[in-house]
Amino acid sequence: MTETKSRRASWLALLLILLFWAAVILLDQIIKPTDKLYMLLTVLQKGSVYALAAVSMNLLNGYTGLFSLGHAGFMLVGAYTYAIFTIPSTARDTVYQYYNAAIRVSFPEIFSGALGGFGTVLGVALAVILAGLMAAILAYLIGLPVLRLKSDYLAIATLGFAEIVRAVFQWSKLGPITNGSNLLKSFARTSTFKLSIGEMSISLSTFVPVLIATLSITVIVLIVNSTYGRAFKAIRDDEVAAEAMGINLARHKMLSFVTSSFFAGVAGATMAMVLSIAQANNFKSAMTYEILLMVVLGGIGSISGSVMGSMLFVAASEWWLRGLDSGRFLGINAPGVFRNGFRLVVFSVVIMIVVLFFRKGIMGERELPDLFRKRKKPAVKEATE
Repeated sequence: MTETKSRRASWLALLLILLFWAAVILLDQIIKPTDKLYMLLTVLQKGSVYALAAVSMNLLNGYTGLFSLGHAGFMLVGAYTYAIFTIPSTARDTVYQYYNAAIRVSFPEIFSGALGGFGTVLGVALAVILAGLMAAILAYLIGLPVLRLKSDYLAIATLGFAEIVRAVFQWSKLGPITNGSNLLKSFARTSTFKLSIGEMSISLSTFVPVLIATLSITVIVLIVNSTYGRAFKAIRDDEVAAEAMGINLARHKMLSFVTSSFFAGVAGATMAMVLSIAQANNFKSAMTYEILLMVVLGGIGSISGSVMGSMLFVAASEWWLRGLDSGRFLGINAPGVFRNGFRLVVFSVVIMIVVLFFRKGIMGERELPDLFRKRKKPAVKEATE
């Protein structure tokens, strides 16, 4: 009976994902850049990126209990890797105008020459996977000495690593690879992703980041529900007991750290697609704090909560409260009260209210399916003499 319910839940989840994808594609065609609802597409694009970043951080911080603050560094590695390997050869000299580009390989160009449009898609997909792999390899090297630390010391070490990576990528000696402190551009981005069917052209600018985030989060869900995920939770709850049960602490910590970093690299690549540029200054430590805030708002130990927290954060900061900076909000004109920067003040107050009333975040440690399950009534204990 339980197995039947599990299958039904899986099929229902798959159906909801497919309906969501169809809705995103439809919105991409209906909403124009001049429409007021165009910000909805922006929220979906950026929200998908941050949702993946938050879920990958939650895998490490919430499910394994390792407090890391190096997420922005891994996202930076992913963004640069994707950008470098998707810049077309015709634009590479223009992008690297102050340096002689050392890498002149473009995956979309290589595969499109042999496979056409499918080759372009394959090239972009390989660049995204390579972005995650580069972040994972770097995480493995960093994790060898760093994962011996615990709690605040681990957080400080990973935060320092992220800042070092950002400085190194802007180093002029690495200019032929990273373009120094200059931004990378002209690579494959979401605004150029279209599907041509005859004379009809279907825009996929919002669907692509949503697709990448959905598939990646699905893989993370499978990991969390596997034996590895149970080992991560055991380490989080009690390391001594976990080791006594035969769990290799060093191996599983490294596995969680590398897996989290891989998906952070994928999130960084997706962010480069959405923003159409890759620059080290965009990946400051403040980005890690924002992602951590999304995890805390949604609930540490809840994947659904991380997604909800990310979407709410992006929607509030990018759309709902933006009018406060321009002197107009909810149809009220008050330039003397609503001024530049006031949006952040109101947003901070909203966050404080949420934290006060939801001590464990919006979802706590629950997932969306838990909200629809009937709670069992507590059994009435018989009075004993």
